[in-house]
Amino acid sequence: MARHLVIGNGKILVNLDQNCYIRDIYYPFVGQLNHVGGQYCRFGIWAAGQFSWLEEPDWTFELGYVEDSLVTNIIARNDRLAVELHINDGIHQRESIYLKRVVIRNKADDEREFRLFFHQDLMIDGSEVGDTAAYYPDNHTLFHYKRSSYFMFNGFSDEGGMVQYTTGIKRFHSAEGTWRDAEDGTLMGNSISQGSVDSTMSFRTVVPAGGEKTVYYWMSIGKDLEEVKSLNQYVQDSHPEKLLSRIVIYWKHWLHRAEIDLGDLPPEVARMFRLSLLIVRTQTDERGAIVAANDTDILQYNRDHYSYMWPRDGALIADAMSAAGFQSVIAPFFHFCAQTLSPEGYLFHKYNPDGTVGSSWHPYIVQGSRRLPIQEDETALVLFALWKDYIRNQVIELPQSLYNNLIRKGAAFLSEYIEPALSLPKPSYDLWEERYGIWTYTVASVYGGLMAGAFFTELFGDYERSDHFRDTARMIKEGMLKHLWDEETGRFARGLIQKDNFWVKDMTLESSLFGIWDFGVLPVDDSRVVSTMNAIREGLSIRNGIGGVARYTNDYYFQQSGDIDNVPGNPWIICTLWIANFDIESAQGLADLEGPRKALEWAIEHALSSGLLPEQVH
Repeated sequence: MARHLVIGNGKILVNLDQNCYIRDIYYPFVGQLNHVGGQYCRFGIWAAGQFSWLEEPDWTFELGYVEDSLVTNIIARNDRLAVELHINDGIHQRESIYLKRVVIRNKADDEREFRLFFHQDLMIDGSEVGDTAAYYPDNHTLFHYKRSSYFMFNGFSDEGGMVQYTTGIKRFHSAEGTWRDAEDGTLMGNSISQGSVDSTMSFRTVVPAGGEKTVYYWMSIGKDLEEVKSLNQYVQDSHPEKLLSRIVIYWKHWLHRAEIDLGDLPPEVARMFRLSLLIVRTQTDERGAIVAANDTDILQYNRDHYSYMWPRDGALIADAMSAAGFQSVIAPFFHFCAQTLSPEGYLFHKYNPDGTVGSSWHPYIVQGSRRLPIQEDETALVLFALWKDYIRNQVIELPQSLYNNLIRKGAAFLSEYIEPALSLPKPSYDLWEERYGIWTYTVASVYGGLMAGAFFTELFGDYERSDHFRDTARMIKEGMLKHLWDEETGRFARGLIQKDNFWVKDMTLESSLFGIWDFGVLPVDDSRVVSTMNAIREGLSIRNGIGGVARYTNDYYFQQSGDIDNVPGNPWIICTLWIANFDIESAQGLADLEGPRKALEWAIEHALSSGLLPEQVH
């Protein structure tokens, strides 16, 4: 299950699940060093002798965000306990501070005492080995630490600060964790534990019949005890209510640069546009890495994750954010790519958020033959997105600072990494990272990257290089029209694969062929583009009532149906919107925009309850 709520500020990212439990804490890089690792930091309530964790089935939730902000807006109801919780979570816009506000509404006819229990289940620096959890008497808090990662927990209600606490062993021998100690409403008060440890703390308040009271809880993160003590004091001095209010105000101002005139698009589409901008910000590290996805649940399928910066994904997102008016947010991404570019001029498969090369499944040798384990579109699309950003914003200082160490080197590599017999880029892995060959999408992206290189070199008066890059791009275009257009079917092939030392067309219908026009190889109204996109619309649309568009025919990834004629694969949000984008670009009048409007509405209908969009739909 994808995380339902994400909040962050560019150096800390916190994910919460559908039960409002913290499941991931990333620090000091977005996407790197997960200090919870998908475990459950539980949240529970004791009401007049009855206890319940919020994961129990008698809770119902309304999940969302305060409008146009990265502060959650949650209502949790429990009729058995006659209580309603109104919850707001936020990350300070500047500091490494997580804040939580819980308004307890007593729905019973009598005054009652309530106790809120917060459980801290950390795996500091990604491991449970060698952690310490302890009570700190100087400021009456709990803190966890290991090496240079410190976490301090505190809070208060009208009745005062932390009432009870305990630390203990978790997931070792028969110990489940200190959260079990909370279920009788009383904590044993153990003041320190080491190793695989957790902690639980509680706050109390008395709420009159039909009334409400507020409890605050927060976490400060830093490199040593003095730093988290200072941040904790800052919260106390400022008051968490004011800090949460300032977070909302900050993000509303942050969104002001976004397009506000969205015509007659439905309000829910406009809200999703603004929420999407905010969500992208949470996944973007302030040092440049635009991380693909941060959700440890994928570990149950494969002992790896998606907390990496794929240059392709980053480039496409940077392009979108630039178009939306957020050039300053994504400028560090291009510097990140320049710093991580290989000496030969290409970008590797993926990177960790700190700039080191990420894990990979692309081999250097296959059946005795050497192979460069890259995807050319990852280098090409960074150049393509950078040029589009310059055209929009005319900030010449950015490409000038990247000219020698990214633009020239990247374009030179693309111009040399060519299969001479075909006048096409050499084979590489496709954008889905599933197969090896020469792919139409990749070819189109290399064309776009080389043209970006030609435009930049011309911009800076480097005319000889500009002519070379432009000529190579034209050669690739000719090779693409010769080898990848299929006259018999009247559309482009997905690509070329090698069989018995011959290149043969892979005619699998593939949604990524949108790149032919999007990356500038052919205009959107070219008959070959139109026939290809119409074939995708006809052949990859889901026809069982669910709607949406699949990646390609007989997509195996999480495949749910064997009825390939009607369900070629699960519908993907992005593939559906690629068709919508084509319809927008080729529209001749307002009536032609009805399809894209429906596609946007379809995407929103298939969002999680909190508003976040999934990758694909069952």
